[in-house]
Amino acid sequence: MPVSPWLERYSAWLLAARRLSPLTLDVYLRETRLLHAWLRERSLAVETLTSVDLLSYLVARRSQGLSARTIARVVSSLRNFFKFLRVEGLRADDPGELLESPKQPRSLPDVYKAEEVERILQAIDLSTAGGLRDRALFELIYSCGLRISEAASLTFEMLFMNERMLRITGKRQKERIVPFGEEAANWLQRYLQEARPQLAGPAAEAVRRTGRVFLNRVGKGITRKGIWKRFSELRLTSGVSGKVHGLRHSFATHLLAGGADLRTVQELLGHADITTTQIYTHVDAEQLHAAHDAYFPER
Repeated sequence: MPVSPWLERYSAWLLAARRLSPLTLDVYLRETRLLHAWLRERSLAVETLTSVDLLSYLVARRSQGLSARTIARVVSSLRNFFKFLRVEGLRADDPGELLESPKQPRSLPDVYKAEEVERILQAIDLSTAGGLRDRALFELIYSCGLRISEAASLTFEMLFMNERMLRITGKRQKERIVPFGEEAANWLQRYLQEARPQLAGPAAEAVRRTGRVFLNRVGKGITRKGIWKRFSELRLTSGVSGKVHGLRHSFATHLLAGGADLRTVQELLGHADITTTQIYTHVDAEQLHAAHDAYFPER
């Protein structure tokens, strides 16, 4: 079968059956196209592909210098694709069943100290509409532990100012309710009153209740790339190294350090599995070791 028909059906299946996020969907479809191109070069077809052929493909991808994390993503994509082919009756077997994901080292996330978060926020120029937006945006990301895509896609229907709550739709379309603090509420209110109308232009009030909360300089919803770019500029201005996703990591770590229980942090972050949240306990354990070394007498 040519690539287009089953790729369209595969995309619909991923959305309906697997409930993947748009970002994960793009990754799976891209990996499927790469597999198809590899097969076409070798005059092979997905309907007759063997497990040996599939392993050869993975070896070829690994030879490109891909990391263990990327290979694991490729394996996950292939497993889903061949499961789809079997469900749709395009194959009687599943050559992806024998694939194993490479073991990945568990790395600790980059976390900002509280004073580093403050330095980043203080580096924002508040004299412009874009600056007020950035202060509200990054305050909210840190206050709620948002993913960058979640902040970019935030609409007024998800924002409850009086209750200081957000209704977030995360990965696999999983909804969660997240509160935000007084500091974030104050900056958000100031952004909505003073800066957003300037960014939105004359039609501000007409779209206020239905559009994106955070706008770019041309009045459209700010993108993930736009958020990354703004944070990179703030990183240089503040002298703090790290990535914007570190604000989410810092949110979780600071909550645990302040006494929050792991189950609560799991819900606030929107993790499906609590083992994903447990990585932040290791970060806190590092802080405990440092305190022990500093204050406990050597023997």
